[in-house]
Parts: sequence; structure tokens; C-alpha cells
Amino acid sequence: MNKILLADLIEDQRARFLERECGIERDVAFQKWLNHDRVIVISGVRRCGKSTLMRQFAATQPDFHYLNFDDERLLEFSVTDFDQLVQCFHERSPSRLLLLDEIQNIPAWERFVRRVHDDNYKVVITGSNAHLLSAELGTHLTGRYLKFELFPFSFNEFLRSSEVDATGRTTEDKARIFSAYNDYLALGGFPEFFKTRSIEILQQTYEDIIFRDIITRYGLRDVKGFQGLAHYLYTNFTSEMNYMRLQKLLNFSSPASVRKYIGYLEQAYLLCEIKRFDYSLKKQHVSGKKIYAIDNAMRNAISFKFSMDRGRLLENLIYLELRRTGQDVYFFRENNECDFIVCNDKETLCIQVTQNLGLENKQREVAGLAEALSVVRNGRGLIITESQDEDIILPSGDKIQVLPAWRWLVQSSRMRGLV
Repeated sequence: MNKILLADLIEDQRARFLERECGIERDVAFQKWLNHDRVIVISGVRRCGKSTLMRQFAATQPDFHYLNFDDERLLEFSVTDFDQLVQCFHERSPSRLLLLDEIQNIPAWERFVRRVHDDNYKVVITGSNAHLLSAELGTHLTGRYLKFELFPFSFNEFLRSSEVDATGRTTEDKARIFSAYNDYLALGGFPEFFKTRSIEILQQTYEDIIFRDIITRYGLRDVKGFQGLAHYLYTNFTSEMNYMRLQKLLNFSSPASVRKYIGYLEQAYLLCEIKRFDYSLKKQHVSGKKIYAIDNAMRNAISFKFSMDRGRLLENLIYLELRRTGQDVYFFRENNECDFIVCNDKETLCIQVTQNLGLENKQREVAGLAEALSVVRNGRGLIITESQDEDIILPSGDKIQVLPAWRWLVQSSRMRGLV
């Protein structure tokens, strides 16, 4: 690539990067990343705020170098151009901090990152494909990087963007938080959509991921079939799926094709797949899976829906918050069902999610939770509803806590040390 053109592009991108608003502060502990010398890897779905987060990170630094590889002017950039890139950076300033956006677009990028890291550069990179980043990082950067996933706004971040105090304790404060929760349930957490309320932005982001990040990247031939599968999964989110049933329903050649396509959707962060809880890993793999969407508003913008699906939106919201904790999340199904089982070193949390807990569903919800608690080790039970707050004592003596979703979401942020 022509060095003069590359230098001009660097200056152009840097100027635009510095003009970018830092936006709402994300719940990320920058100091944690500054206290070690590893490569920082930020991955997540398109338009969730990775570049803005990088801008927030840059605002804490005296100087840095920046380049976004998701730029059509870099289509001819290859691994042999990285030396020129470093030269251009050093001609601008002696800084040894590199901020590299969407770097997975360049083949063999990980070799360059390893080399400059070994030369004592601090490197921060972003990417929109979990598989590419994980595979390449694991091969060439083992022990040299620290990775975290960025999602659309959490509830705490949504409250901050709505200028609602998450720590308020008065009746008026709680009313404002609950009102914000109602908005969050439907509006989701994509920062740009929250700002503009333009459904077209979500639809375009979805199409960009489908075509640019999956169909084009992997050279898929059955475009119509793949689109149909993605649309079906978004419409039927939070439901249990079976690869063989999906194959027959959507006329794919084999269950393996379905599994591969769902893997692509998951790697691009459009959806998340969780396994059925079982101490046998073999049974986990052969059992059905449950599907969750990356964002409620995107799901509503894409899917067929005959009502607001408020119960499903609530369940999806809770799953996404659990995913942010980085813990292993499963669902439970034996004689009864339990929505989530969350495993960590201290305890196993069993969670039911329902809009309301009343005479028509209380026995069923409690039975599923009680059965899950009887199976797991060191378990604690929780039912999340939209407004109820109480304790239920089981015949076994186990206590089940019932919490409103908005309060649990705020508490979850506190437990992660974010509020």
C-alpha cells in the first residue's frame, strides 16, 4: 500500500476519532487494563459501542496511535503493510500505545500484534467476530492477551444514559427506575438506537452482520436458507431448539448444516445458544439448546411478532445480564423446567423468570425451581418478576427469593462492582 496514502488515511481517521463523542461512560474498569502489559481485546456485536469505548480509553491517555481497519480505503492492506503502518505511526509521534479497530479484517494480523507486543507496545484491539478472534488469539497470542466481551447497554448504563439515579431510594426514585426499566425492556441497549429511535438503524445493522460478517466472510451459498434460519430463530427466541427438527422444518440438507449456521450467528454475536444443564458433558451436547437474541429492540425490529412478547423479552433481558457476568449459564429440564442455572465457584444460582407470580403459575414455577435445586450442588433459588418482592420457603427448608427485575438488574451491577 502506498505509504503517503496510508499516512494521510491515518491522519484522517485520527481526526475523526478525536471528534467522536465519548458518549455514556461504560461499566469498564480502565485502570484494570492499564495495570498489566497484555494485549487488550474487546469483542462484541457491531454497533454495540466498541469504538466509543476505545475513544473513552483514549481519553485517559496522553497520546496514542489509532487505525480502524473497517474502511474501504484499506481493502488492499495486507500483512506486508504492517511495517509501513508502524513507520507512519512513529513519524507522527513516539507513542507506543496502538488502538486498532476491527483488526480481524486483515489476514495474519495476530502475528503483527504478537511482534509489536513483544517489542513493548501496549495494544488495544477490537473485533466483531468471536470465533476469528478466539481462534487466532489462542494460536499466536497465548498468555499475551486479556479479553472481554462488550454488549449493548446494560440496565445500569441505560439508566445513566437516561439520567436516572440507580441508587435512589425514595418512592419517586423507584418510580423513575421502573419507568426506565419499561423503556429498556422494549428499546434494548444499542447506543445509536437509544439516541435516534430509528428502527432502520437496527435493521441495517442486522443486515450488515448477516451479509458482511457471515455470508460474505464464509462464502455461504444457501443465502435464502441461512436468512430464513436466522429469522426463525429471532422470531422464536427463548425457545428450546433441536438441530434435527430445525433441519426438517426449514429443509436443510443435514442437522450439521443447522449447527454450523447457528455457530456463525453466535460467533457474530447476533444470538446466544445455551445448553441444558447436566453433569454429563455428552448429554449437554446432544440435548436441545435454547436461543437468546443479542438485544430486545433488534429482535423486535427483525422478527414476526403478534404481541409484545413481554415475557420473552424479560427472559432475554435476564439472560443478557447473566452473560455479562462471564459465568456459565444453562437451562434445566427434567420433570419440570427452570429457566437458568448459573454456575460459579461459590454457589449455583437457579433462576425462574416470569412476568407475574400468581395462582395460575406459582406452583409450576416453584416446582421447576425446587427440582433444579434438588439436582444442583450448593444451590440458591431466585424468581425474577416485574414487580413482586417476597420470600418463599420450600418444604425442604430452602428459601426462594422473589425480586422485581429492575431491582435485580441494579443489584447485579453492584455485585460486579460497577455501581
